[in-house]
Amino acid sequence: MSAEQIVSNLIERFEAKCFLESPSIKGKQIFLRVDKRCLKGTVEFLKISGFTHLSAITGLEVADGIELLYHLSNEDTLLTVRVKLSKNEAVAPSIVDLIRGAAPYEQEIHDFFGVVFEGHLNLASSILPDDWPKDNYPLRKTHAAEKEKTENKKSPASSH
Repeated sequence: MSAEQIVSNLIERFEAKCFLESPSIKGKQIFLRVDKRCLKGTVEFLKISGFTHLSAITGLEVADGIELLYHLSNEDTLLTVRVKLSKNEAVAPSIVDLIRGAAPYEQEIHDFFGVVFEGHLNLASSILPDDWPKDNYPLRKTHAAEKEKTENKKSPASSH
């Protein structure tokens, strides 16, 4: 199935309100930006359509939120589903029940960004040390700013 046919099937299957912008195609790559309420249905539809390989879920902090990028593929097409979350309400549906291999990605994003994946059975930290401060997410920019302030207070002023 061509990339154009895949996009056409997605648009036919889901209401326009699911897509926050028109899907784009670049060669054999498809990029979708969907509302988080449509994420699970979109992934389920893609899996049924042959996108059974999840190569990664990427978390990314942007100016006004956190974005999750779900990288899926079939035999010859790469597809990225992008979902934006509020920083103050970083909650997304888990896709572990659809793709079991999503579990470690969701745990990692939870550890580093604080995203809560509703329906994930074990979001216990798998990467950070046991004594890591609660609600302190190392890949959030607020963590980096706090760390820099703390380090600046500790270091003596230069005498040059």
